[in-house]
Amino acid sequence: MQQKDNTHKDIPGNPSTTKASYYKLNDRSNGNPLRVLSESDWKFWKYNGYVIVKNAISKEQAKSTADFLWEFEEKDPDNPETWYEAARAEMEMKELAGTGMVECYNNQYMWNNRMTRKIYDAFVDIWGEEKLWVTIDRANLNFPIKKSYTYKPFIHWDYDPEENSVNVQGVLALSDQTDENMGGFQCVPELYRNYHSWKLTQPKDRDRFKPDITEFTPTKVQMEAGDLLIFNSRLAHGIRLNKSDKVRIAQYISMMPAEENNNQLRNWRINSWKNRIAPKGYAFPGDPRKFEQKKYQTAKLNDLGEKLLGIQTW
Repeated sequence: MQQKDNTHKDIPGNPSTTKASYYKLNDRSNGNPLRVLSESDWKFWKYNGYVIVKNAISKEQAKSTADFLWEFEEKDPDNPETWYEAARAEMEMKELAGTGMVECYNNQYMWNNRMTRKIYDAFVDIWGEEKLWVTIDRANLNFPIKKSYTYKPFIHWDYDPEENSVNVQGVLALSDQTDENMGGFQCVPELYRNYHSWKLTQPKDRDRFKPDITEFTPTKVQMEAGDLLIFNSRLAHGIRLNKSDKVRIAQYISMMPAEENNNQLRNWRINSWKNRIAPKGYAFPGDPRKFEQKKYQTAKLNDLGEKLLGIQTW
């Protein structure tokens, strides 16, 4: 079964949903009350382009997922000697090399988090829409840097902000990330608010995915295990250097309005879940060991999970 060629060959965005949404984000005109976000959360979201949902999953659920990721990566959380090994697959998007991406997409633990009602309700607040599909995305173990193991932090967009598309992305913290020196999410809200005036000062041949942020100071976002960060894809963001002695652990989760008439994409999504197939794209090299297929079973889904995947229609 061929994955739809939906133009993710040379952009970072996740290809398990379409590149652009024909929907608009929630403008509150439907009159529906917010399910998870408070009014102050909403104002923060509109002004900064991101919001943190506290305790989206329990700390126990976060730890169980983190423990699984250590197992999947064949690394010992108590033995740093096991952390620093050569990448198993070459990353076409070179900027992500060394940042600790975990090429696992369809394990039960990851689906358990996607099916958590509070996470779903948070995305309903963001979209103002109940009929959603969840992205089939991976996780991250971001290790402390050392002389022989480092990477260059960078700020980027996963989608070209010049295109008339609407997307949101999400990061679920599986460990506490309250130390600013720890690797974690950083972003540039000031650029988000002033993008149109900023771009007038930039050369016409600028990189559409990596802005020059010389005049800005990135915001280092702090999270606790179980917190969910949702951000507008027009918010320039990235992973910061981990200068601590702790490991940043996270799962990437987002949702978009379901495209139930897109049978090619829906069938690919179902096949990805059923046969534990990784997305293919510029930023997605997959796991050459094929551990998901060899060691783990197809995740069991509840009613919400089947709708978020596309097995059931809304």
